[in-house]
Amino acid sequence: MENRETLVYILICIFLSLHFLFWRFRPRYTEVTSVFRLTRHLNIRSLASVTSYNFDFMLYMVNKAKSVNKALDEAVPLCEPALKIRESMRYTLLSGGKRVRPMLCLAACELVGAQESIAMPTACAVEMLHASSLIQDDLPCMDDDNLRRGKPTNHKVYGEDISVLTADGLIALAVKKMAASTFLGVPPERVLRAILEMTKALGTEGLVAGQAADLAGEGMSGVGLEHLEFIHIHKAAALLEASAVAGAIVGGGSDEEIERLRKYARCIGLMFQVVDDVLDVTKSSELGKTGRFMRFGGRKANVSEVLGSGEVEGVCGLY
Repeated sequence: MENRETLVYILICIFLSLHFLFWRFRPRYTEVTSVFRLTRHLNIRSLASVTSYNFDFMLYMVNKAKSVNKALDEAVPLCEPALKIRESMRYTLLSGGKRVRPMLCLAACELVGAQESIAMPTACAVEMLHASSLIQDDLPCMDDDNLRRGKPTNHKVYGEDISVLTADGLIALAVKKMAASTFLGVPPERVLRAILEMTKALGTEGLVAGQAADLAGEGMSGVGLEHLEFIHIHKAAALLEASAVAGAIVGGGSDEEIERLRKYARCIGLMFQVVDDVLDVTKSSELGKTGRFMRFGGRKANVSEVLGSGEVEGVCGLY
């Protein structure tokens, strides 16, 4: 199993383990309908047999990815107007990936007692926002990458002008998807709250702030741990956090449940980005993309220059 696949497997195992524990100990667990959903979903014969349930982590992840891919395919049909923009959207949106963010969204929705279908529009929106960020991140004016998931980056295929418009279009479509496609049975205030959570994660309190800090590091004589953590939290952790939180919101989770999920997803997002940056340097060609660099002292320096090659190998060995 490749390092990236191992990492994803570890993250899913951690999440689903806490998923089950949270279900077991949450205050509303005694409700009959919630218990029925849990036992049906995890095939648990008895609530007392909490250590003997049969659950396939990888199968769960694969099934969620299939559901999300089908929904995304239907969400962006090839048609006029702006046919080329739609082609460009589909190129990045359907180019693969583990769908970790939408899966977190769906799992969080199920966690608070709702069905997957309730959060599917939100899960699609999450992936649309993620795709838009990848397009922007790869642009020559940003990280200037030529490869993403083993394929040429969007601007290499469609040009920088179309790529910029594609990213804008995906952001608009994400908001529209959440607002127009979420089931009518979900109260409007929940939908609005989820939209606000997602836009916050993408804007100047989230991903935009992280990318700006990353770019600002190019002119710095040195980048400390605090600055690097700010970049990681805002560039990666913010969207992962919002994915879980938005899923719990549309699913009807309580404020306490939502905040628990927020703290957990933020930690997962931070760990994910740290390991991702290390793997980008040590395994970039194997992962199907060019290496990512951190900006130091007016130039781009890779992670091994900052941590030292021995430390990089040690970090990778953990995963």
